[in-house]
Amino acid sequence: MAMSLAQATLFSRTSLFLSRNGLRRFTFCVPSSSSSSSSSDNLCRKKWRQPVASVLELGGVKIAREDVVRDDPTNNVPDIIFSRLGMQLHRRDQHPLGILKNAIFEYFDTSYSNKFDKFDDLCPIVSVKQNFDDVLVPADHVSRSYNDTYYIDSQTVLRCHTSAHQAELLRKEHTHFLVTGDVYRRDSIDSTHYPVFHQMEGVRVFSPDDWEASGIDSTSYAAEDLKKCLEGLARHLFGAVEMRWIDTYFPFTNPSFELEIYFQEKWLEVLGCGVMEQEILKRSGKVNNVAWAFGLGLERLAMVLFDIPDIRLFWSTDERFTSQFSKGQLGVKFKPFSKFPPCYKDISFWISESFTENNLCEIVRGIAGDLAEEVQLIDNFTNKKGMTSHCYRIAYRSMERSLTDEEINELQWNVREQVQSKLNVVLR
Repeated sequence: MAMSLAQATLFSRTSLFLSRNGLRRFTFCVPSSSSSSSSSDNLCRKKWRQPVASVLELGGVKIAREDVVRDDPTNNVPDIIFSRLGMQLHRRDQHPLGILKNAIFEYFDTSYSNKFDKFDDLCPIVSVKQNFDDVLVPADHVSRSYNDTYYIDSQTVLRCHTSAHQAELLRKEHTHFLVTGDVYRRDSIDSTHYPVFHQMEGVRVFSPDDWEASGIDSTSYAAEDLKKCLEGLARHLFGAVEMRWIDTYFPFTNPSFELEIYFQEKWLEVLGCGVMEQEILKRSGKVNNVAWAFGLGLERLAMVLFDIPDIRLFWSTDERFTSQFSKGQLGVKFKPFSKFPPCYKDISFWISESFTENNLCEIVRGIAGDLAEEVQLIDNFTNKKGMTSHCYRIAYRSMERSLTDEEINELQWNVREQVQSKLNVVLR
């Protein structure tokens, strides 16, 4: 169950396929379930459109815009998010995320004699039931809000975590599996946060025959096996490092843990994990079983292993970045190729009750794209009339070239216009 490291607020069928010679044409489909046949299922019947050549050159997959960005009051998916769909960075063997994914696959194939089924091409468009209900996310949890999640319509979302596929795979009798994919969350703008990132989830299911001979209860058996497995994974990726386990809480596991390692003279959170809640197994028809699950964020670990300082770099097509990495070469240190200066612009306004920082960041990102390096609250106060003012500093920077005053001023002007018209605030 994929518990994001990049964001702590949420714990972290024909699929999309690539042939060796390029894109293969398949029906586009959301993973099905017996109880979810909402509007998300209608997407399954649509055929692939002619791919955009530039996307194909990157090894990505084309998804029709009207499947995702709609004139619907419940839709909050902007074009910049649509542009990232189907890119599948984790499936590129010479990309840091693909290199890391393959290194983890190698560990499980070697340690468990190829028992784990691997899925890395499952469709990111899922139902609300798959994304939240099937993994016991409470109905009032903040992650369900339009402020945190990208909704295509009221019953269909871009998955927030790879756990959205867990229930279906359990129902299909998979007992050992790894799921890797791109996930989507509305978020802040800085060097470690991006609205699209990548997760890997692992699940192992046990039967009574596995634990009864051990002399310990099923939960303890699963927890011990889980810790042994993940300590081995940490050594595989980071070498002989000191580790510690932290008790924590997730709604879908009990007990729940976080694994930390002492790396480069500081403690680093590696992943979240735990013994799966029995209710999830029960709903999947596994009444007499117990299971463990873990989840990790690929960007978080890749930034450490490859010394990549900014999460935006993972999306770079600049050869000065892409040429530094090779298949199977885990931990090659990134060599910075540019240090262009940032340009800072401030914006101040009186907020309304409906204002959220995520909505501000969506506007900035929608206008400036990856030129927006950071949005930071630098001042706030409430006057005698009870009105609250926020001042945000926006850092604009390209990793590939110098930005001109003219283009920065135009970006900032557009930001000011849209902030005032869309966020119900009063500029100062």
